[in-house]
Amino acid sequence: MEGLSFYYDNEPVLENVSYHVDPGEFVILTGENGAAKSTLIKATLGLLKPSSGKITIAKKNTQGKKLSIGYIPQQVASFNAGFPSTVLELVESGRYPQGKWFKKLSDRDHEHAKKALESVDMWNMRHKKVGELSGGQKQRISLARLFAKDPDLFILDEPTTGMDEKSRNDFYGLLQHSAHAHGKSILMITHDHDDTKKYIDRHIRLVRKENSKWRCFHMNS
Repeated sequence: MEGLSFYYDNEPVLENVSYHVDPGEFVILTGENGAAKSTLIKATLGLLKPSSGKITIAKKNTQGKKLSIGYIPQQVASFNAGFPSTVLELVESGRYPQGKWFKKLSDRDHEHAKKALESVDMWNMRHKKVGELSGGQKQRISLARLFAKDPDLFILDEPTTGMDEKSRNDFYGLLQHSAHAHGKSILMITHDHDDTKKYIDRHIRLVRKENSKWRCFHMNS
């Protein structure tokens, strides 16, 4: 992203923001409440149209295949009490190729889904209906489904909501491993800069000086 600006009702929200995330890099984005962090992410994904600036996302991954993107918003989609799928069924759906919902999953697919659920400490809940879960548990299985999908680029908006300290640290370690061992690109919005220091490669912070607009600064982790 280079020189992005975003206006809402002719009022500046972001101005001249530039940042990048490379393959194999775990980057966090922080800023106080109201710092337009989610707006920046949505503009990156094309969900919001910026007023100006350039956004470039690679078309292919490091293996030369089509780049895949996984996104978890700040508020995951709600599942009402009548939602029919089990936790395991929902997470395994992340293994289906796009548009091929009736493809039989392989043993490798099932194992990948199991590891994804174990990574967020939800394997023991695999047979429960999704609609019966708490908000924090739904957040976890949304993350597990994302891990099962195995995208090249992870974009996560405060994904550790509802997790205890141990679960958060395990999750950050998993993201670090995904970046460093498997070349994933990870951008995560968080308020837990201190907790993530030993896991991340870089810290981007949105700050605002008095009487100025939000701007993006790169900081060493």
